[in-house]
Amino acid sequence: MSKIADVIKYEGNNDVFIWKHPCEDFNSLTQLIVHESQEAIFFMNGQALDLFGPGRYTLETQNIPKIGKALNRTTGDTPFHCEVYFINKAEQMNIKWGTDSKVQYMEPTYNFPLSIGASGEMSLRAEDSRKLLLKLVGTENFLTQAQLTVFFRSFLMTRVKTYIAQTMKANSISIFEIDENLSMFSDAIKALLVNDFADYGVSLEKFFVTNIAKPDGDSMYEKFKSLHFRQYADIAEAKLRQQTDLIYAETEAQKVIIDSKAQATKRAQEGYTYSQERGFDVAEQVAQNEAVGEFTNLGVGFGTMAGVGGAVGGMVGGMMNDAINTAPAQANDDMATFKAKIEKLTVMKEAGMLSEEEFNNLKAQLLTSIL
Repeated sequence: MSKIADVIKYEGNNDVFIWKHPCEDFNSLTQLIVHESQEAIFFMNGQALDLFGPGRYTLETQNIPKIGKALNRTTGDTPFHCEVYFINKAEQMNIKWGTDSKVQYMEPTYNFPLSIGASGEMSLRAEDSRKLLLKLVGTENFLTQAQLTVFFRSFLMTRVKTYIAQTMKANSISIFEIDENLSMFSDAIKALLVNDFADYGVSLEKFFVTNIAKPDGDSMYEKFKSLHFRQYADIAEAKLRQQTDLIYAETEAQKVIIDSKAQATKRAQEGYTYSQERGFDVAEQVAQNEAVGEFTNLGVGFGTMAGVGGAVGGMVGGMMNDAINTAPAQANDDMATFKAKIEKLTVMKEAGMLSEEEFNNLKAQLLTSIL
């Protein structure tokens, strides 16, 4: 016969889910102490009777309905055979899990068969003490975290591998983008596993997929991996080139604006306009070409010079005087000089710079000067 206990309690390791008190014979004065995050279940004659939450209990109290009825049939000094199990309801964290073989599924983005593995961590908590005790412990004296993990390993392998394939397909998660979606992936699989654990009285508090074992080295996988990342590299390169071209265009535009402002400031300081500057350029080109035939070769018509301003008009007027009065250092009867002057006057008339009457008068003056 076991020793009669005065106080029954459990203050052991936190990694134990369920622990059976070694004493089995109690009397009606026995004290039961249940700590925070614990529950206790009494068995009598092989049946699970009352469940106790945190607190201190005396077995003779009438607040213990099922055991109280049994104790009423005994005296206060008569021991009775009973068993008590303590259930640790604290969350058990950092429990490792991992698939024992590769998961076969069809990659949703490129539609090619793929084999992957997965591993991670989870945390569990005893939710329904009675269900956990009856389904998993039976007549054992304790259930540790390690024992529970072993029990759920085969259970997890079947469920998790199925859920991994389902989740990746349902959410169209590419194998090449799964690492950035591990949080969502973990939550989706946890939601599918919750009811499976609840069937055994266990609450799945947290579930994390921390690693996906990809088929590195597989020729098909490597081919699509290269294709997948190349498309992002091309996009990034195109965006960079576009940004570079934009920066160059903005820089050139700014240079033009700065140059235009500088030119405008220069003209304002020197007292002329853009139109006048263009007229100066045309007049300079005309003046640099003494041969009349070269006027037309320049592609600059005299009409361009019409109305360019007093300064340019004065320059053109000077050219007209040169056409009449300037002559090479030769005799006045030199017909070559006469011919050159007549041709200059003709070009000016055709350009609209001389009227027909003015042309005839000037020509008459030339004739008079050589006669």
